[in-house]
Amino acid sequence: MKKMESHAPAKGKAALPAATGKDLWDYLTKVKYQKSFTLWPGKGKLYKGTEPHGALLTTYVNKPALAAIKGKKGTMPADAIIVKENYMPDKKLAAITVMYKVAGYNPEVGDWFWAKYTPDGKVEAEGKSGMADMCIGCHGKAKGNDFLFTGQLK
Repeated sequence: MKKMESHAPAKGKAALPAATGKDLWDYLTKVKYQKSFTLWPGKGKLYKGTEPHGALLTTYVNKPALAAIKGKKGTMPADAIIVKENYMPDKKLAAITVMYKVAGYNPEVGDWFWAKYTPDGKVEAEGKSGMADMCIGCHGKAKGNDFLFTGQLK
């Protein structure tokens, strides 16, 4: 797997991570994504989900992703991060799935890096090969919406 270099930080901000499950989790923890990211517009906490993600979902986006959603840009920019918390019907957190757009990472699938974590942050799957059947196979059906199902980008 090709490791992408981390991005230089803007003044006073954490550097964006390399495209690895560990680096991405460390970044999300450092920036406290639940406080520093925004809920996907029009989606509240614990909205109804579908397989394979879970019965209930909460989806957070960083500022670049939010700007693309609100601006109906059609695609997410490089550096967009989408964090989906996947809950069981009893509201117990089952997994955290993340899409992170890294310029040049995987052009065939919109340069998205996918990762899946346990609730405590252990990497369950990541990257291109580990996600081919799970994430990439399914999200390929939404290629016209930059591989996203949560909401329309146009």
